[in-house]
Amino acid sequence: MDQENYCNLYIVRHGETEWNVKNIIQGQSNSDLTEKGIQQAKDAGDELKDIKFDAVFSSDSTRAHRTALIIKLDRELIVETSHLLRERSFGSFEGKPGNHFHETFKEKLKEKELLEDKWDFRVADDVETDEELVSRFIIKLREIAVAYPGKTVLVVSHGGPIRMFLAKIGYATRQELIGGSFKNAGYVNVLSDGVDFFIKSIKGVELKK
Repeated sequence: MDQENYCNLYIVRHGETEWNVKNIIQGQSNSDLTEKGIQQAKDAGDELKDIKFDAVFSSDSTRAHRTALIIKLDRELIVETSHLLRERSFGSFEGKPGNHFHETFKEKLKEKELLEDKWDFRVADDVETDEELVSRFIIKLREIAVAYPGKTVLVVSHGGPIRMFLAKIGYATRQELIGGSFKNAGYVNVLSDGVDFFIKSIKGVELKK
């Protein structure tokens, strides 16, 4: 592989938020970083401080944007935001307890797990499917990779799209990449030519066995 033509992507999950702690569904709604979340972002920034980023992108959600600002430190780079990097839309369930969602759709979620192909299964009319979520996420990653061949780019997003991305490219199964398996401020480092993705390293993933 000629790495000179590949974009080197560091895809990071935002730091812990107030709603993470309270187990409230965030989706595309905003929730502020906790003090722990701010420290997680600082720790990630410290770990990546020697990497020369050529560009920084984030979801336009405040928790991802703030995490990106903390990680980039004093680098003279503008954080470019995109709605394509957002968390899954949970529609009318955003801002409500996570157990309320799971209890409401207990039977639908059981039905989903019995299917061989789960990607297009819609739990509720106003909730994005796995395919809708991962498709827009990958579209943005490919756009970035094509625009920055041979460059290194920081991308800050959310647990949902990153987990579905890892499942889509064959790192692990969706069953292994359950909610919470990709930790706050964890990251995946991948190379991309705008078509394919090759994992270099991952930090902060705990697969369900």
